[in-house]
Amino acid sequence: MEAQNKKEAAALVRKIAGIHAAISKLPSLSPSPAADALFTALVAACVAAPRGPAADAALQAVLGAKPKARRMRDELARLCSDAEACLEARCSDALAALDAPLDHLRLFPYYDNYARLSELEHALLSRHAPDHCLAATRVAFLGSGSLPLSSLLLASRHMGMAVDSYDRCGAANDRARRLLARAKDEDGVGVAARMSFRTAQVEDLTAQELAAYGVVFLAAAPVGRAEDKARLIARLGARMAPGAALVVRSALGARGFLCPVVEPADVRRGGFQVLAVHHPGDDDEMIVNSVIVARKVADGGCLELAPVVSNPTCSCCCEVEASCSGKRGRRLPPPTSCHLDAMDEIRRRAW
Repeated sequence: MEAQNKKEAAALVRKIAGIHAAISKLPSLSPSPAADALFTALVAACVAAPRGPAADAALQAVLGAKPKARRMRDELARLCSDAEACLEARCSDALAALDAPLDHLRLFPYYDNYARLSELEHALLSRHAPDHCLAATRVAFLGSGSLPLSSLLLASRHMGMAVDSYDRCGAANDRARRLLARAKDEDGVGVAARMSFRTAQVEDLTAQELAAYGVVFLAAAPVGRAEDKARLIARLGARMAPGAALVVRSALGARGFLCPVVEPADVRRGGFQVLAVHHPGDDDEMIVNSVIVARKVADGGCLELAPVVSNPTCSCCCEVEASCSGKRGRRLPPPTSCHLDAMDEIRRRAW
């Protein structure tokens, strides 16, 4: 069985390497028929890959034996991030042309994915760090992008407090501000008033800045060597307020080709107590990311408690399922031109 798992893992790596080679030859990562087809194929291959301890161990063994494959995984995660930034920028500009852009956010191709992930993150935070949901007066979201769906959903649906969104790209923040400035209805204006957008590298945030937040959401981890990711977590651990909560987006197994992998052990070594680790189950194809919830420990505090590992049948996930009953929205279809279809619909409404 072990040999079969390794054989399947090696075949998966070869398949993804072929997609990576094709993506690397694209003249642009902006939405186009060719780019959409390749990224759709990549997501499909990663989501459909075998999962479980044995399959994940076999994939790690293959990657461990092939440094070139590990570099390819990191490069693909960066390409996916850059392609998503291009898509968000294009959609943000198109939505900003509408009279009430916040009323049309569902036109974004992955709106339901973001909504589901934000709901899961808030449910995990509420379950494992309930005091932070009640006591925090400000929340930081690191890596918000041109179309700040996650921080918007947090501010409008889950956390009725100030949400400061950070992104390293000034142009992305300008687009986000422009989008919220066009909010028309009373609810949208109220949400916009509680949100701010700040241009900064995560690594450059000071202890004084981070001390203002009871909860920090880390959506964007640097794509590179494992030690670089661990260094960023340690930087946050050294500067966040004692007792503050950290919610980190990560990935497991083949999904590490789509987004950076953050290990719970690195979070713990960074000065946090890991409270929960959740990996999406087979019953929720809309979520790609894993989620880690942790608490900043005061100097000299205990870090030895084992993390609570959530799985698709745990009560935490059942609570999320119940909260989504009747409003999960449609599952995304698999066409290769969904990005272009969405933009065409946005333009049609703008006309």
